Amino acid sequence: MFVDYSGKKVDIVDPATGAVTAAEIFVAVLGASNYTYAEASWTQSLPDWIGAHVRLFGFLSGCPRLLVPDNLKAGVHKASFYDPEVNRSYGRMAEHYGVGILPARPYRPRDKAKVEAGVRFAQSYILGRLRNVTFFSLDECNQAIGEALERINSHVMRRLGQSRRDLFLEVEQPALRPLPPTPYEYADWKRARVDYHVELLGFFTTPCHTA
Repeated sequence: MFVDYSGKKVDIVDPATGAVTAAEIFVAVLGASNYTYAEASWTQSLPDWIGAHVRLFGFLSGCPRLLVPDNLKAGVHKASFYDPEVNRSYGRMAEHYGVGILPARPYRPRDKAKVEAGVRFAQSYILGRLRNVTFFSLDECNQAIGEALERINSHVMRRLGQSRRDLFLEVEQPALRPLPPTPYEYADWKRARVDYHVELLGFFTTPCHTA
């Protein structure tokens, strides 16, 4: 599965103040069927990035064998074909779902051609349909994106005579790994030097010592 963020954003209006905030669009595309998932989130930060993956796997009702992200800083520290260095939290999430991560290599457009095509399609189709709609919450925006996704995935492609959903159900769904019993819970990792007390969320605690 190829995953990335769209370069274009969608505006969300605060109904109380009228302030406009641009939300990011996460896009995921399966390699064989082009079955597409998308959602809006406030940022491209690690919590939003991982949360989008958790909801993606729920949308699929299963897990792909491999994720191919672009080199987003939230997920990938160093891209390499043989030994990529991914963010620790992103790696733990992938381990929880039994999914491999193979970041697209810099300056290798073929590595990410599928998701780039999916992103362009999502931008033109989803954002094109939403451009004249005013959203007052992220949930409202994602509901509209979900309706657009339903149309995308159920549309019969002339060249193949099948929809993305038909191909997904026929080819890819049987190959998905089952979901784990519980969704992944996001965790931050921080390296710290311990002298006597450790501060966590504004509280101080004394670490345990063993002989």
